[in-house]
Amino acid sequence: MFGKAGIAGLMKQAQQMQDKMKQAQAELGNVEVEGEAGAGLVKVTMTCHYGVKRLNIDPSLLSDAADDKEMLEDLIAAAVNDAVRKAEATTQERMSKYTQGLNLPAGMGDFFK
Repeated sequence: MFGKAGIAGLMKQAQQMQDKMKQAQAELGNVEVEGEAGAGLVKVTMTCHYGVKRLNIDPSLLSDAADDKEMLEDLIAAAVNDAVRKAEATTQERMSKYTQGLNLPAGMGDFFK
């Protein structure tokens, strides 16, 4: 079906795509997303490699921190989860550029993430 030259060409293309995907994956370590909760009262900034860079808590939440400790913990958790969802979406969006138009069988696109 494919001659030696055809297979060699496919292998070369596959290697180039893999190299580009590795580069894009590495670059995602520098891409930051921000998750928030409580209408922006708690914000978390993280990379698309899930490293938390910053946590910002509005001072109004700290005035009665002892009384509202559980609420503050819930807001922080919600902001982190929001940032994780955004990091996943950003990663998927950027990596999908490399699998578009490849006519991969169902599920194979996930292999290249």
